[in-house]
Amino acid sequence: MSASIRPRRESVRRILRHAWESRRVWWFTATARTRARFARTTLGSFWLGLSNLFSIAVLAAVYGTVFKVQNFTVYVVYLGLGLVVWNTISGAVSGAPNLFEHNRDHLHNINLHPIFYTLEEWAFQLQTFLQSFLMVLLALSFFQHNLLFNLILCGWLPLLNLFLFLYWFPMLTCLLGARFRDLYQLVPIVLQLVFLLSPILYEKKNLGAMAWTANINPLYRVLSPIRHSLMVGEVQWGVGFVLLAANALGIWIAIRLLSSERRTLPFLI
Repeated sequence: MSASIRPRRESVRRILRHAWESRRVWWFTATARTRARFARTTLGSFWLGLSNLFSIAVLAAVYGTVFKVQNFTVYVVYLGLGLVVWNTISGAVSGAPNLFEHNRDHLHNINLHPIFYTLEEWAFQLQTFLQSFLMVLLALSFFQHNLLFNLILCGWLPLLNLFLFLYWFPMLTCLLGARFRDLYQLVPIVLQLVFLLSPILYEKKNLGAMAWTANINPLYRVLSPIRHSLMVGEVQWGVGFVLLAANALGIWIAIRLLSSERRTLPFLI
């Protein structure tokens, strides 16, 4: 095939412009999914926050006793913030490998850019997180009163990094999952192991000689600054900007890979 008729790969800039122009559509479809999820329920999306609060209450009571924590109030906030962020990251990553599989009919029959499905899923995860996170934060404010103030003053940079990470990392997992079906089985196993090795139910110092595992754990590196900023009331600027640069690179790589895989996706699924 000559270079003159070889199909050109779309630029990252062009794909991002398309994503921005279609923002109302994928945000609306994500909102419709959120509403349909709790159709005909009395409490609606409040179940998102309540389920997290139930988990926090039970785990705090159990592990607070197991680890013999000195300050139970601080531990509840520590565990609660870590758990609500982890649940969002875990949910986004665990559902990523079969994202295109779930949209197989659309990819085969509708001439819609595949980035639409990644953006719709991202918006759905953001909406789920925000509804749950704000409710949990309000409940935890009874234990630490300045959490909302710290969120407004110091939480914007780590939350921005979380939002960006929730897009590109699941998207890479999704693209790899379309080509390598073993990820369907591997991702849940890895997530479970990462959760057990991450200082969420316990403090980092409890890892002892294994503390280095937290430093190379990308999921924990995104989670930790959020919890630190809200509890301590300070922004870790160095960590924040390093993560921001890593997220920018991750988004660029993910979109480039999507562009190169766009024409083969219908055949992979």
